[in-house]
Amino acid sequence: MTSTSTEPGTATPPLLALDQVSYAYRGSSTPVVSDVSLSVGAGESLALVGESGTGKTTLLRLLLGLARPTGGTVRFDGAELRLGDRALMRRFRRSVQCVFQDPYSSLDPRRRVGHTVAEPLRSLGLDTRSTAGPKVAAALTAVGLPPDAADRYPHEFSGGQRQRIAIARATVCDPRVLLADEPVSALDVTTRVKVVDLLHELREERGLSLVMVSHDLSVVASLCDRTAVLEKGRVVEESATSAVLGAPVHPYTRRLVSSVPKLPPSRA
Repeated sequence: MTSTSTEPGTATPPLLALDQVSYAYRGSSTPVVSDVSLSVGAGESLALVGESGTGKTTLLRLLLGLARPTGGTVRFDGAELRLGDRALMRRFRRSVQCVFQDPYSSLDPRRRVGHTVAEPLRSLGLDTRSTAGPKVAAALTAVGLPPDAADRYPHEFSGGQRQRIAIARATVCDPRVLLADEPVSALDVTTRVKVVDLLHELREERGLSLVMVSHDLSVVASLCDRTAVLEKGRVVEESATSAVLGAPVHPYTRRLVSSVPKLPPSRA
């Protein structure tokens, strides 16, 4: 991806970038990902696709600051992401939020929904438990749930509603980037469409950047401007989603695309 320019001769760095990043588990000499360079700018969306074990979720963990690369650099707003830099990490945590795959395990069953959605506000010092109510209500309304959902427990909701709660939690502090790890794979087909539509609406309304891991190429076509294809921890193809899915170049990409009977046109 290319960076944007706000003034003549002035380039705006991407919000998140991987610069020749590699990662290997401790004690292993075999990297999970190797020499990966990717970036996402303001309002852009990027899909990471590939078969299981290709390093997609590892890249997402690196982008979240949950792991340190063993080689290369992760950058946020042009600055190297240093986990020991408290001021930078505080700004990073407010700006970058994540939606996880399983809406059943990502919510604490012992806590009311309002407490869960307000958690980012409290942990980032943006609001206290007593003052977070209006923001929680607004976040729930934005994902199509009534404000009184805050007083109920996760088990009282369907899988799709739980994923909406997870999205409300991720967006309540108005982040700039949303990272999503297979956000609809645990849902039935009808519910999946509704959640994809919700993510699309949030992107359009808020100008959110999105980085999404997905096996589902139809979801990728619906949500992402660009797609990076990983094979054995390396990016083998990266381009506009319409190009990757419509006219794949690399043999591995062609195999992935040919495994899907019919893909919808990209609307991202």
